[in-house]
Amino acid sequence: MRTFARAGVVVLLGLGLGLASSSSSQAGAKPSISKEAYGSVGGQAVDRYTLSNGKFRVRILTYGGILQTVETPDRHGRLANVTLGFGTLGGYVTSKNPAYFGALIGRYGNRIAKGKFTLGGQTYQLAINNDPNSLHGGNAGFDKRVWTATPVAGKNTVALRLSYVSPNGEEGYPGTLRTTVTYTITKDRGIRIDYHATTDKATVVNLTNHAYWNLGGEGTGTIDDHKLQLRASRYTPVDSTLIPTGKLAAVAGTPMDFRKATAIGARNRSSFQQIVYGRGYDHNWVLDRHGKGLEVAARVSDAASGRTLTISTTEPGIQFYGGNFLDGTLYGTSGRAYRQGDGLALETQHFPDSPNHANFPSTVLRPGQVLRSTTVYQFGTR
Repeated sequence: MRTFARAGVVVLLGLGLGLASSSSSQAGAKPSISKEAYGSVGGQAVDRYTLSNGKFRVRILTYGGILQTVETPDRHGRLANVTLGFGTLGGYVTSKNPAYFGALIGRYGNRIAKGKFTLGGQTYQLAINNDPNSLHGGNAGFDKRVWTATPVAGKNTVALRLSYVSPNGEEGYPGTLRTTVTYTITKDRGIRIDYHATTDKATVVNLTNHAYWNLGGEGTGTIDDHKLQLRASRYTPVDSTLIPTGKLAAVAGTPMDFRKATAIGARNRSSFQQIVYGRGYDHNWVLDRHGKGLEVAARVSDAASGRTLTISTTEPGIQFYGGNFLDGTLYGTSGRAYRQGDGLALETQHFPDSPNHANFPSTVLRPGQVLRSTTVYQFGTR
């Protein structure tokens, strides 16, 4: 059973909650949340929520639970959006968001080999949407569902709780899965994501968020100069289809070693076979964990803007994807084209293809068990 401790408590606001206007995002302002209608998908209304706390503002869509924008200051106090995405709902829907910008991912984040796994003596076949494998929950995963939203408040925080019920058999997965994801912005420019899920039948679950980061600002170009540090001495090597081989390999002496802060562009064009397979970095690192609570997994810094990002998680792994397949055909909130390496994703997770590797941490969730997981994105400057 996967059960992780959740630090902190949020209190559900009553129906009398007054939603603040978007203008309450000035420095020193109290935490606020606002809501606006943002179109519809398949006849379902979509809303956009803006969560503000001083000079820090986050916009979240009920479609896909998408982190659309994250505005945080540089060392001079200048705000910029540092996450990739589209400027309209239509951008996500029309394109089908092939890069999964900012989206909640489920039921199973990352890849499952040939879309097959066996559980309780029964073999399940999932959609093959990343030939020859299944990726990020299938053709219509959690990133393409409209979630039910509830504003939440706590001391010095403001939050949005999103809920979705995935029926038995959806995208080939067994069991009715009830999932709740709570986004909380903290007083010190942090985004906390709490995941919670239960099932009525044994199933496999791997939940994450697929935000891409560019600390120089969305649409400003490459992240090659960003420095990345990963607290991981091992990773899971992959085959040519990006499925783990089952080995846990040492990073020492390879381009996979980010134990010391290293410029992303320094080695992402290496002839190292793993880099060749992924056209850059697209791998899961095995975190050097010491317990079950929140622990730092990754740090990112941008010398030009002074912005920093620290990621803490209760998860055992993190997928570093360097935006290798961005090809200039998608235009973001700035109106600029996204090209290879214009953002990096750091997806906290259980390992890819875990249902087919007995030596990997289990992703099986059974009736009566509760999946709890937490990840925190902490922004700062230096």
